[in-house]
Amino acid sequence: MPLYKTITVDQNTNVLIWKIEESYEALCEGIELTQHCQNRVDGMKSDLHRRGFMSVRHLLSILGYTDHDLFYDEFGKPHLKDGKQISISHSFEFAGIIISDNLVGIDIEKQREKIHKIANKFINPGEEAYLEPSNQERTRALTVIWCAKESLYKLFATAGLSFKQHIYIAAFTLEYPFLYGAINYDDQITHYDMSFIEFDGFTCVYALPSS
Repeated sequence: MPLYKTITVDQNTNVLIWKIEESYEALCEGIELTQHCQNRVDGMKSDLHRRGFMSVRHLLSILGYTDHDLFYDEFGKPHLKDGKQISISHSFEFAGIIISDNLVGIDIEKQREKIHKIANKFINPGEEAYLEPSNQERTRALTVIWCAKESLYKLFATAGLSFKQHIYIAAFTLEYPFLYGAINYDDQITHYDMSFIEFDGFTCVYALPSS
């Protein structure tokens, strides 16, 4: 069972990451899906997406949950029936969840140079000013920012939120795995603490409201 990484953020917050190495059939063993989720996974054309979906259910199982404990609201945000907060992500051969008493967001992305082509869609001028010029470092930094904004987008779960206009990531260094972010939306500013990790050419960022 390839549980790749476990991070205890605090006494109420845990991050689990799974490396997807099994077949879809192997991942189905021991997992009972709700009819809604069975319909979802049956409708997925990508085998990797189906494997990612099932690996998330194994991560839930490690923390004592089943698919029946999970439901989604009208925004598509996942929730747990016991009131705990949850966020989910999967990218290629990795999947991850974060569960906490607090609002949380998580995102995993593969580090790819193609991110440079879409950077203007999510980077604002303040962030552009501190980005590293070298291509390799810039790819890593852009991926961190994208993951950070995606994790905050999942946490905030509000229609109309713009990565470029409403979410700001403060200057950071790749040598120090902590981030600070803010959302300025509907004349209200909220602040968030984030951490990032890099592994096997992937980046993962998880976010919580600033204490």
